[in-house]
Amino acid sequence: MSYQFEPGRIYRMPTHFGPAPGPRQIPANAAADSTRSPQKTLITASFLTEASALERHTPARLQLAGEPIVTVEFHYMTHIDWLAGRGYTMIQLWWPVTFNGERDRVTGRFLAVMWENLADPIITGRGEVGQPKLFAEIPDSRFTDGTYHCVASWMGFQFLEVRVSETSVASDALVQQQALEGTLMLKYVPRTGEWGESEVCQVTFTPIATPDLTVEWRKPATGTIAFRRAGWSDLPTMYHVVNALADLPVLAARGALIARTRGGKSYRDTRILK
Repeated sequence: MSYQFEPGRIYRMPTHFGPAPGPRQIPANAAADSTRSPQKTLITASFLTEASALERHTPARLQLAGEPIVTVEFHYMTHIDWLAGRGYTMIQLWWPVTFNGERDRVTGRFLAVMWENLADPIITGRGEVGQPKLFAEIPDSRFTDGTYHCVASWMGFQFLEVRVSETSVASDALVQQQALEGTLMLKYVPRTGEWGESEVCQVTFTPIATPDLTVEWRKPATGTIAFRRAGWSDLPTMYHVVNALADLPVLAARGALIARTRGGKSYRDTRILK
């Protein structure tokens, strides 16, 4: 007798072995505490660019909101419940947008691309939430001469470097970010055999509310962001992503942030916008 899908349970390929454990489906006997997991060091930097440059990479159903500010965030995470206490690092790159649909109107962060250094969150986040995740090697940040050095590479080719130093002056850009309602993503799945067509193409949205998140401390900072242009042989499957970001004009730095947090959520509140 063949197996049947259980209603309300999350599956991933291969589905033949039952519902899949992950960040949104932790085993009932696992010790999970969303007020403490994950523990995170967050290092971010932002810059002002040209609106026309961002519009070329913004989906048709979204419009730029406010100033065209690009933010890069390094999330160094440990003590993650759904990984049985292990950790990994992710990078998020986003800019502010508004979605005006038939039912929904939302202003938030358009998550243009993410990188992570572990396959498990990439697979689960892409398929279940719609997060645009790619793989990268992301070592721990290095702190020297008062500056945090954060880098990302792929098979030895370093394509991103962010440098952040503490300051006593808060950034207006960081204040504006607090007014955003959440994170918007374009979930896209190609249709097998009908190349160039989509099986899924939808805007998903994760609300910003995270009741179990505690910010232990946060410090304003100054920072720089540098993408290194790549050839096809350097980054065979994502040189087009890195080069598009490297070509964004940097008109001015727009603040940075260093923070320590604990707690989070599973992103089960993510929904499709219409």
